Amino acid sequence: MTNVIAHTLFSEFDINLFIAGKHYRLYEKFGSHPLTIDGIQGTYFAVWAPSAKQVSVIGDFNYWNGEEYQLNVRWDASGIWEGFIPHVGKGNLYKYKIHSHHNGIITEKADPYARRAEHPPKTASIIWDDNYKWKDNQWMKKRKKHNALDAPYSVYEVHLGSWKKQVQENRFLSYYELADELVNYVKDMNFTHVELMPIMEFPYDPSWGYQVTGYFAPTSRFGYPEEFKYLVDKLHQNDIGIILDWVPSHFPEDAHGLGFFDGSHLYEHPDPRKGYHQDWKSLIFNYGRNEVKSFLISNAIFWLEQYHADGLRVDAVASMLFLDYSREDGQWEPNVYGGRENLEAIAFLKELNEEVYKSFPDVQTIAEESTAFPGVSKPVFLGGLGFGMKWMMGWMHDTLEYFKKDPIYRQYHQNDITFSLAYAFTENFMLPLSHDEVVYGKNSILGRMPGDEWQRFANLRLLYSYMFTHPGTNLMFMGGEFGQYSEWDFQSSLDWNLLDYEPHKNFQTFFKALNSFYKETHALFEKQFSHDGFEWISYDDHQNCVMSYIRKGKDPKNDVVVVCNLTPAARKGYKIGLPKKGKLKEIFNSDQTTFGGSGVSNKRALTIKEEPWNGKTFSAKITLPPLGVAIFQFQP
Repeated sequence: MTNVIAHTLFSEFDINLFIAGKHYRLYEKFGSHPLTIDGIQGTYFAVWAPSAKQVSVIGDFNYWNGEEYQLNVRWDASGIWEGFIPHVGKGNLYKYKIHSHHNGIITEKADPYARRAEHPPKTASIIWDDNYKWKDNQWMKKRKKHNALDAPYSVYEVHLGSWKKQVQENRFLSYYELADELVNYVKDMNFTHVELMPIMEFPYDPSWGYQVTGYFAPTSRFGYPEEFKYLVDKLHQNDIGIILDWVPSHFPEDAHGLGFFDGSHLYEHPDPRKGYHQDWKSLIFNYGRNEVKSFLISNAIFWLEQYHADGLRVDAVASMLFLDYSREDGQWEPNVYGGRENLEAIAFLKELNEEVYKSFPDVQTIAEESTAFPGVSKPVFLGGLGFGMKWMMGWMHDTLEYFKKDPIYRQYHQNDITFSLAYAFTENFMLPLSHDEVVYGKNSILGRMPGDEWQRFANLRLLYSYMFTHPGTNLMFMGGEFGQYSEWDFQSSLDWNLLDYEPHKNFQTFFKALNSFYKETHALFEKQFSHDGFEWISYDDHQNCVMSYIRKGKDPKNDVVVVCNLTPAARKGYKIGLPKKGKLKEIFNSDQTTFGGSGVSNKRALTIKEEPWNGKTFSAKITLPPLGVAIFQFQP
């Protein structure tokens, strides 16, 4: 018995592209689409289930009865089941009940292309459409400038569920509330971009969003899809870009999810050596299957097109690139050439980036990738993977290891803090101090800093000043900007009450000023990925734990001199070599009293003399603040 009217949104060309793995707008065809046909309102459904012998739409409109609404399988062997159901529409709950050819298996699955999902722990899909009217035209016209590789990137990484909570009602803030509170805060703190930890629907809060079940649905925890669009819109109207965390590396085994979808290994690789993540107890996509590749690339395009995202941070790329990732001998199989590289995943990533930059040349893709795999952020036509940027995990590790040491021992570890410049220009690096660095007993960033309270905050100012003057773009996790003292807890709000205490309030003032200085100082970003944008003055003053360098922009008049004093001893008359004569004017100092510092600074312009030093023709004597960074600009 069927009450389904035959109907299709697929042309023959669509089918050919889908089978070839070249259809990158599948969300326009698959899923549930409210329509009016011959004056009858209803919904068209389409789902890919090639191993099914029967597919029914079950929902709150038919008491979840699997016999009433049976979809029709297409004649072309595409494995697509489809049909139009009258009088079913927006807001109705549904799933697909799939009878498999394999051993009589029956599954009940959420729609992989659903635009909205029930609030977990409920698992049904919801028929949805919206006609949201965007008001971010000004941003969209100019965002190429904001998202360019020679533009400032100061990214605020946010977990929406724990940034701030509605205390009286003990609940999450809604997308609407975040569009007010989060947007105003980010703008006030002078960040250029927000990066949201995964907001695609996920069943399990402790996964932080990294186990996705609803790839096309913003999580219902905070509101409706159009309300999330409103949040994005508000960010754009305030000249703030938005980067979305995207997870094409694995997906959970939950019964309503993609796993074993039609009684077969449809989305996941059938070989557990390639299809199962032992670390995360999750499934790995079959990147060699054309239809799966189209699903994933369509999903990336969906968030960029439908939600106006300015970039995608691609999670766990290293786990995709290598067949032996987190596996012992015998737990993985080499590729056809005998190597450990996952050739199918590599081909997928290249195709993903080619399509993203072809369709949206004004966005960025950013790889979270921790190995020395070559060319991650190089264009595909030059043999790279095609990402716009890559996280600089080596810098993060070495820097945090260095800063947690008592300053008395830092003289023996100078190479740890300078080593990153040996490879800083091999990729387009983003410097991350992310959520991963403040969980699982690692302590907060402030909690890692040695010394008494004054020294801990001085070290923190020093760390971030060094970070923002190091080549590359910057990302920091929420709470770091005011010195969150405890580790991040996804169940709790940030400790905003700390701002009642002067050290934290002063540090927040510092960070706001640092962001502003960074955005206004062209030498810090115009050549951030080029050798031409950096010049050492001295990296080998181990005894004094001082390092100094020049950052350069497109106009030499804007060059800045950065000197970092990594010990608590203020230094007067410290000599640095310089490439030209004139004067030095201090333009930023992390030791300002308004930041909670001691106020040691260079109040007057300093004369540069023709006295060789550090291998340079000229030199000047400066005053270095304790555990501080002083930044200078050349003057005639």
